[in-house]
Amino acid sequence: MAWICKKKWVIASSLVLAVSLFVVLVNYSEKSYSQLQLMLGQGLSPRWILSWQHKAPRAHLGYVSVPKKEPLKLSCDVCSVVSSSGQMLGRNAGPEIDQATCVWRMNNAPTLRYEKDVGNRTNLRVVSHTSVPLLLHKPQHFFGPASNGTVYVVWGPRRNMSPDGNGLIYNMLRRAAADFPSARIYVTTDERMDYCDATFKRETGRDRITSGSYLSTGWFTLILAMDMCKEIRVYGMINNTYCKSEGYRKVPYHYYEAGSRDECAEYILHESAPYGGHRFITEKAVFAKWAKKHPIKFFHPEWQLS
Repeated sequence: MAWICKKKWVIASSLVLAVSLFVVLVNYSEKSYSQLQLMLGQGLSPRWILSWQHKAPRAHLGYVSVPKKEPLKLSCDVCSVVSSSGQMLGRNAGPEIDQATCVWRMNNAPTLRYEKDVGNRTNLRVVSHTSVPLLLHKPQHFFGPASNGTVYVVWGPRRNMSPDGNGLIYNMLRRAAADFPSARIYVTTDERMDYCDATFKRETGRDRITSGSYLSTGWFTLILAMDMCKEIRVYGMINNTYCKSEGYRKVPYHYYEAGSRDECAEYILHESAPYGGHRFITEKAVFAKWAKKHPIKFFHPEWQLS
């Protein structure tokens, strides 16, 4: 009888140990379900295993919801970051873009009628404070059921984004959140805005304010993507030497504005503006540096990183 009890105790202890090892493997290993099956046998339910594999999204404290000020929680393995550039036209990149875990767009860039080139899904939009009124021209489209749970991350200066009642843009977003309770609207915190300014100074040696420049939506997008995505695939963004290259492709600044200024003309105008310009070309040189340290790849056109 003692021998039987001892045997049962050994079996029970072994089961506890096996379950504990399984939990450790699922939580800390990135092996696929099929690999886990080979390791642990076929007797476990796939649905049960997958439920253990799911990890809660990490909180990104530099971005808070309107109006509750809850941190943004979202994680993506592969992100397609789609530029608003006219470079997207005629690329037929839509199906490739939509294969990513998350598809990111900027400002009010549309997909309707451009699906073949830019894809059709949108999981997250990074939006400049100056583009918020453009979204509010079509509130049902951007914040209603048609948005399909798109996350909006809005950046802007304190004077426009203050939640104390004096921030013009914040007030607009608060009304949109009230009109569309399911809308997922977040704003960039003051601390995160300061971090983005400090990063610009660290990377370029130039103070953003004293140099008379404004960071672009692309800058805020790449910084957030490096924090949230395991792999970043950027579409339609030119590098810092493109406009000086022989026979460069002339395209509209925005793919959805056929009559807009040529992209390179816009870049050069902003880069040389004494005040109030985006330093697009300088920023692209920084992005090339980041791509050597982070899993960032550029497509249409491809970047050759030395």
